[in-house]
Amino acid sequence: MPAPQSTVPSAHAPAERAPRREFPPLTPGPRLRAGAASATVWYLRLIAVLNVLAVLSLPFRQEVHEHNTSKLFNQEHPHHHVGAFFTPYLATGGLVSAALAIFLMLVMRRRKRAAWLTNIALAGPLLAVYVIGLITQDRYADHVFNWVSAGLTGLFVAALLIGRREFNAVGDPSNPKLALAVGAGGLLATGGLGTLLVHATNKLPGAHLTDEIVYTYLRGISVGIFADRIDHVHAPRWTDITVNALLAAAFCLVLYACFRSPRGKQLLTAADEERLRALLDKHGARDSLGYFALRRDKAAVFSPSGKAAITYRVVGAVSLASGDPIGDPEAWPGAIDAWLAEARRHAWIPAVMGASEEAGTVYARHGLDALELGDEAIVDIADFTLEGRPMRVVRQAHNRVKRAGYTVRIRRHEDIPAEEMAHLIDRADHWRDGATERGFSMALGRLGDPGDGRCVMLECRDGDDQPRALLSFVPWGEHGLSLDLMRRDRDCENGLMEYMVVELLLRAGDLGVQRVSLNFAMFRSVFERGARLGAGPVLRLWRSVLTFFSRWWQIESLYRANAKYRPVWEPRFLLFAKSSDIPRIGLASARAEGFLTLPGIGERS
Repeated sequence: MPAPQSTVPSAHAPAERAPRREFPPLTPGPRLRAGAASATVWYLRLIAVLNVLAVLSLPFRQEVHEHNTSKLFNQEHPHHHVGAFFTPYLATGGLVSAALAIFLMLVMRRRKRAAWLTNIALAGPLLAVYVIGLITQDRYADHVFNWVSAGLTGLFVAALLIGRREFNAVGDPSNPKLALAVGAGGLLATGGLGTLLVHATNKLPGAHLTDEIVYTYLRGISVGIFADRIDHVHAPRWTDITVNALLAAAFCLVLYACFRSPRGKQLLTAADEERLRALLDKHGARDSLGYFALRRDKAAVFSPSGKAAITYRVVGAVSLASGDPIGDPEAWPGAIDAWLAEARRHAWIPAVMGASEEAGTVYARHGLDALELGDEAIVDIADFTLEGRPMRVVRQAHNRVKRAGYTVRIRRHEDIPAEEMAHLIDRADHWRDGATERGFSMALGRLGDPGDGRCVMLECRDGDDQPRALLSFVPWGEHGLSLDLMRRDRDCENGLMEYMVVELLLRAGDLGVQRVSLNFAMFRSVFERGARLGAGPVLRLWRSVLTFFSRWWQIESLYRANAKYRPVWEPRFLLFAKSSDIPRIGLASARAEGFLTLPGIGERS
């Protein structure tokens, strides 16, 4: 039995050191930094509201003016009221200050580094002036409001310093030059219009042009007391507000040009396309929209292992991806992390259009929320038949067009001679509805490219052997096709598209095709469930709204056209980070799909 060990320390044993006291680090923690950054955003929101209220509230402005002239100064100097008391940072009672506060709030919320530097450059020296004034000027220190203003500004500067590491989103290198150009043009244009308006509405005689110009630009800063000392100029209240609004609008353009996010200069390179094609060769059968990742107006970001990728396009500061990630599903998280990191670095809003349920689940693990957009119509060739009562309408349309002498020719793009392909491209451009090429998430955006030889072309000709319509499908793995392009002559036989789709489905086996993805039906479940017996009032109302808008956009008609073939419906989802970003994501999606064209400042082609 071993002897018990003595608990008495030996004389020769080294003495045990007392436990070292650990002090908390001096640098703020992540929660404190995030809280300080959020505080700066809320401060700017409050200042924006106060500025707007000061512009719209005449009694408030008069009360401040009387307070300045009667309480803070001796009656011997009734006009010496400029700088009577301090106001907190960005609180000047003008729309320009409100616009600046709103823009800074928006870009600070997106953690832009340029916005943080701007606030430090403005608020830091202003705080120094406040402190010096309170120390050296007794008439300022006697009023409590000046202490409150300096305190609020000091807290704002402190929050900026504490949360500085939170603001790491980069801007566009061209922003300063563009902002200077826009600012110079905006000041000249709005200043000229404002001066004309002041000249036309001035109530006092003897004003010089210089006085009116100075009055205009001072009113652009504030509708308060800044311009009241200009002799021989007194404009109505509505003129002051109009001038202030004009300068605020010009200032908004300057701020937009200064703080806009990078546009995403690097699009799909030849090396990226080669890597994506290699991933599609291995995993292209997983997603019917996978081949559309090869659009050359997208950029690609790869996982660290290179086994997965996400393609996206930046539209209006929205990083818009489409479909599922390309490649091995086990590598999807790495690609999603890389894509989200790039979006955060550039202050882009991340969004995904048309993701499948499997991909939506993976995106949800990375903090994105899902909203069902609609359903994709997929026809299994083995289950398709024209027999039976449910297919009577399709069968009759097919037989009618066939009796009219129309024929369909199905070929791979690589099997079409160059001259014929050029003629088909010319016909497709001629039949296009509108001047804009539409499509982004479910369209390739090109026709006849040498790299797309495995695409399938359906060419429909009439009895005189003239082309009247065409369909183009992109590969969906080795045994699938996904609809890309659908064009027809407006004067052709009714039901021609149904005839072509049926011909493809009946002859798909000759191409080794086992499944075909047709059009996407947005909000399909609303139309289907809203027409059922027992549908609730909210669902019926939502269906009525969509039916009304279907007069201009093909919402219900696409669902009805796809339902004829009795397909399998696969849901597709919109992924987003914040619900408040959905309107902006919708606008970016409409622009990307070609349904909306907006003018931009300094847009790159």
